[in-house]
Amino acid sequence: MHKYFFIIMALSFLMHENCSNPGAGAPLLPLHWDTLPPIPDPTGFAGSFAGTSNGALIVAGGSNFPNGGTPWNGGKKTWYDHIFILDKPGGKWQLAGKLPRSLGYGVSVSDGKGLICIGGSNADGHYPDVFRLRWQHGEIVTDTLPALPTPLANTCGAMAQNRIYVAGGLHVPADQAAANDFYMLDLSTLDTLPRWQQLPSWPGPARMLAVAGTDGPDFYLFSGTALEHGKRSYLNDAYRYQPDAGWKRVSDLPAPVVAAPTPAWKTGVHQLTIFGGDDGKHADQAAQLREHHPGFSDAILSYNTVSDRWELQGSMATQHNADAPANPNGSYWAPVTTTLVDWNGMLVLPGGEVRPGTRTPHVLTATKILR
Repeated sequence: MHKYFFIIMALSFLMHENCSNPGAGAPLLPLHWDTLPPIPDPTGFAGSFAGTSNGALIVAGGSNFPNGGTPWNGGKKTWYDHIFILDKPGGKWQLAGKLPRSLGYGVSVSDGKGLICIGGSNADGHYPDVFRLRWQHGEIVTDTLPALPTPLANTCGAMAQNRIYVAGGLHVPADQAAANDFYMLDLSTLDTLPRWQQLPSWPGPARMLAVAGTDGPDFYLFSGTALEHGKRSYLNDAYRYQPDAGWKRVSDLPAPVVAAPTPAWKTGVHQLTIFGGDDGKHADQAAQLREHHPGFSDAILSYNTVSDRWELQGSMATQHNADAPANPNGSYWAPVTTTLVDWNGMLVLPGGEVRPGTRTPHVLTATKILR
């Protein structure tokens, strides 16, 4: 663990605990921030699949711009098929196998048996494939599950009870508009009904890079970006899907959380929490800012599914050093395009994109502090 960073994060937590104003007098979410060993790649990855199996943390696939490349200096985006395993928080990452192909930017779901990887993309296009990675007796076992009805990437999804929901995304890389697809796979009926069901779409714009969430049997769809004629439009609307009642719009988010770690973390009874995301503040200047981009939002937002209210819960603990433009991996950022994993009762954010074109190998963690 990076003890110096732990000290910085502890101080940051205390500052947020005493000075932030979350609104409506709500108490801040008390969190202990730390890190796990970095993913063993000097650049890091965004868009990786991540989850758990038999007590181990799995991080697989994703993409980066290797050897210091960026979109503006001719760097080539590269996808990977590596499967990394961390068997315990104090352990070391090991390369445990390969995905069926290089892949990233799909949906990750941990179902108690393994990590289910849904859809995704690589340099050749988008895919409908669905498979489960299981860590068993020191090796990766891959199970094939029913494929999506259509290829999807940059989508979001989560499991509510035994049902996996997938919403939005892009069908092909050249799409000029996002998809409003909404699919469900009932894991309890795989033996009798081994297929995805297409369900009615939410009553709002089609989108990609949204954040999913679940509370009991209900599925939530938060933010994301619309895509109209290839141009992004940042969204802050939100919707709830109830299996017996369909879709209903719920309270808008205070700001967009595009590509925030997904799914939202269940931090309390009827409370879903979203960490960071791209709020669009610097979207128009990204090409000019380049290495001087300040990174994405570090705000922590919690949503109460009963009161239908949002509360600002302070900020993520980050550390931006003076040499961050040239040495981004010497700093700690709020990542986007990464999966949020609940492992051993702690939030895990493995890698991700920390500014446009820049990945990180750092693995942030947060644990709720009991009062």
